[in-house]
Amino acid sequence: MNKQFSILLLLVFIVCYGRAQETLSAENAIQIALENNYEIRLAKNDLEIDEISTSLGFAGMLPQVYGTLNDNNSIQNLSQVRSDGTENSLEDAKNNSLSYGVAMDWTLFDGFKMFAKYDQLKENKKLGDVELQKSILTNVSNVLITYYDLVQQQQQLSALDSTLVISQQRVDLAQNRFTIGKASKLEVLNAKVDLNTDQTLMLRQKELYANTKVELNQLLARDEKTAFKVVDEIFVDNSLFLPNLETTAKENNPELMAQVINKRIAELDLKQTRALRYPTLVATTGYNFSDSESSLGFTTSSSAHGLNYGFRVNVNVFDGFNQNRSEKIAKLKIDNSKLLIEQQEKALLSQLSIAYQTYQTNLDLIELEQNNEAIAKENLEITMQKYRIGAIPTIEFRTAQLNYINAQLRFSNANFQAKLSEIALKALSGSLPL
Repeated sequence: MNKQFSILLLLVFIVCYGRAQETLSAENAIQIALENNYEIRLAKNDLEIDEISTSLGFAGMLPQVYGTLNDNNSIQNLSQVRSDGTENSLEDAKNNSLSYGVAMDWTLFDGFKMFAKYDQLKENKKLGDVELQKSILTNVSNVLITYYDLVQQQQQLSALDSTLVISQQRVDLAQNRFTIGKASKLEVLNAKVDLNTDQTLMLRQKELYANTKVELNQLLARDEKTAFKVVDEIFVDNSLFLPNLETTAKENNPELMAQVINKRIAELDLKQTRALRYPTLVATTGYNFSDSESSLGFTTSSSAHGLNYGFRVNVNVFDGFNQNRSEKIAKLKIDNSKLLIEQQEKALLSQLSIAYQTYQTNLDLIELEQNNEAIAKENLEITMQKYRIGAIPTIEFRTAQLNYINAQLRFSNANFQAKLSEIALKALSGSLPL
């Protein structure tokens, strides 16, 4: 009964542990990052701010309506001499005045500055959208790089585990040979030393694997202790073509798009600066109420209410030649924005060219290292058979074993490096699948 209960507990533990270790795909990691990553969420909030700011009111196109209230009171000792010679005086004379109402100012014309301002707000919104896209591409790229780093490390753990099995078999075989007198104690000790070395490598690799999982959880903005495993495969897209990437990059690269938008914003800044040469026409109107009381004077109380309206015109006659200087500065900013676009485009094409060359090299290395792994595996199998019958020395067997594990690691790393090149090319061209 106790044995059956123990088996049941073991099965429950295995099921629960399997569930706790969720299998996280690259697509799921991207989705979690898009929802949780802090930098992406901050960029989304910045874009929302730009969307709220894109309004006719912020551009100055709408009237401003405001209420006014003014209450003045005084207590004075007054003495008056009127034109007919009459003298009046009063101590602690009270004077009160109260006025309140609603007023409106509406800029009817300002040299089309308000229209340029509204267009600039719309461009700022576009810039915020591009900044969000840039943040998404950057963080998704980091997520994918860390994810496939984990895949590579998981493959390396599997390779090291196979090596440990072989090393343990070698120790057992050496011990048996020593027992029957066909091997020296030195052969057993060498086998144990190599086994301990492989165990050390395994422990280091496990440590690196655990730390990288924490880094990925951090990028996904979730509990760093969240348990998961990654899909143990790396598929490299080998269909990328440089001319297509260059065309896509010129249209979709967020940094290049941002420079183009900044040029448009600089042009609108110049338009707003030039608008200051024109007069500004403002319509004013309002409805006011007023009451006043005076203890001494010809009028002791009065009240009034009614509509007032009019126009106000402001013209910049002379400002110390600041207008000319401001326009020159605005034109220079436009020239700078043009230079930045050219610089960014050339830098982008150079980065694409370098990354594509690395991508091609890594694709060739995948094929080469795959062949090397197959050769090293066959060599190890033959060497192991010879070692079992004592036809070769220990050092030759260890060399074949190390050649095989290194071939496995190089093949895994070649796939990983090719995947990094693919991610870099798609991020630069703005075509990374989200």
